[in-house]
Amino acid sequence: MFPICPSLGTRPERAADKESSVEKQDGPDSGEARIDDPWYDALASGWGELDGTGAPAPVVPPARGRPEDRGVRAADIYLEVQRSAAFQEVRGRYRRFVVPSVAVFLTWYVGYVVVATTAPQFMARPVAGAVNVAMVAGLGQFLTTFLFTWAYARHARLRRDRAALDLRWDTQELTRGVAGGGR
Repeated sequence: MFPICPSLGTRPERAADKESSVEKQDGPDSGEARIDDPWYDALASGWGELDGTGAPAPVVPPARGRPEDRGVRAADIYLEVQRSAAFQEVRGRYRRFVVPSVAVFLTWYVGYVVVATTAPQFMARPVAGAVNVAMVAGLGQFLTTFLFTWAYARHARLRRDRAALDLRWDTQELTRGVAGGGR
């Protein structure tokens, strides 16, 4: 049938020699999912996992107090942060960049569409060989999209991200105390 593989001393296995996990029906546990089953759903991270000693990982204890009290206090914390000068500064920096950028980009886009529909003879004017004004302006739309994306990412990184992360950290610390999960 198959020659013996000289390096291993055994014959190579064929796909037909192996049984799939679907074909294996071993007695009473045949209806249970097995780890080698391709349709086995692994547990979500932290749910029913072992803690390394073989014991189940501890479940996070429920927060102290009633949920209604916690929700009101957490909402108060978020409102306080929203009213803070630091939050207003981050929002102001965002608006000072985004509003003019959107206005410039929409003006450029609408201008392109209006000129393309009202002045086709202008858009058909050749620039270099077969390249005309419409092609240059259309490629300019793509170029300005990438330019505005780069400028937004740079502005966020240099002017807003650090302050926003500090606000987030402070808010998380305040709400962690409210939730009663003092770790």
